[in-house]
Amino acid sequence: MHLSQVDLNLFVVLDAIYREGNITRAAHQLNLTQPAISHALKRLRDLLKDPLFVRRGAEMVPTPFTRSMIDQVRQALQILEVNLCESHPFDPKHTRRNFHISLWEYIESIALPTLLRRLESQAPEMSITTTRVKRRDLEGELARGSLDLAIDVPVTTREPIHQKRLLTEHLVVMARAGHPAIRDGGLDFDSYLAQSHALVSSRRYGPSLIDVELSRLGLRRKIVLRCQHTFPACRVVSQTDLLLTLSESHARLVSAGLGTRIYPLPIKSAEVEAHMYWHESVENDPANRWLREQLEAVISPQSYPRKNERKSVSRNHCGAPMHQPNKAIQRPQPDAP
Repeated sequence: MHLSQVDLNLFVVLDAIYREGNITRAAHQLNLTQPAISHALKRLRDLLKDPLFVRRGAEMVPTPFTRSMIDQVRQALQILEVNLCESHPFDPKHTRRNFHISLWEYIESIALPTLLRRLESQAPEMSITTTRVKRRDLEGELARGSLDLAIDVPVTTREPIHQKRLLTEHLVVMARAGHPAIRDGGLDFDSYLAQSHALVSSRRYGPSLIDVELSRLGLRRKIVLRCQHTFPACRVVSQTDLLLTLSESHARLVSAGLGTRIYPLPIKSAEVEAHMYWHESVENDPANRWLREQLEAVISPQSYPRKNERKSVSRNHCGAPMHQPNKAIQRPQPDAP
């Protein structure tokens, strides 16, 4: 079969179906009708003598043949797209594309309002789909192109994956106003350790950053609630004596209107970091590069030092580093969406 006999647009359709896992979503991404996508898929099946995808409910599951060739197909399409973009400058205002990004809840909260405001004004034909991919699957999803970008904690990646640090923040403690263990506006280490705690995690088990730090000191805190999302945890904290440890920007954002107070974490702890990840294949893709720049501009300014966070450190009777009791951090209103 000669290349001149092949409609290369069929491989664009193949990539869209693989990426979206659904005929309707692929049609929306390519601005085509669903029958047009189905017809293109039938032509490609006849051409390649393989089903390519098997329907499972509403999802289209790729066959082993499709999985074996998708990387090469995407690489070829990427080369063509980059060459075309070099002759036709990238214009976000007229680019139609849906980006798939893996984000954790904290980054969604601080980044999405401003990012979508930017898309409205600068790239009205672009759209965003967010999800949460397990860290062990991150490299594979980026390599397959089912993810365009990911923002997560620092993870070890291999060479084809690029990464850049976007955010570094300190941890703080949230408690309800009038918490009986916090007197004179201060929270010391002994009081922190003696209280019951809520923990927010997408995982079913495993320690948090602060629990790792405590374990190094031979200490543990009492976790009575482990839940998936921050806002329900904050509501629980506002109505109980549980404490919640989280990054400061997130605490300030979600605590508005709940009547909670924010205190410096009374133990020296590692900082929370957010890194952005993308695959080598999209390093020079103008649209992906534009989105990376937007996310960096939206997220990076969130990371700035607080003058009243770093207090002198002393030791408690356990030998643990401890901040002197501090008054609650005043909680400003979150940025306008």
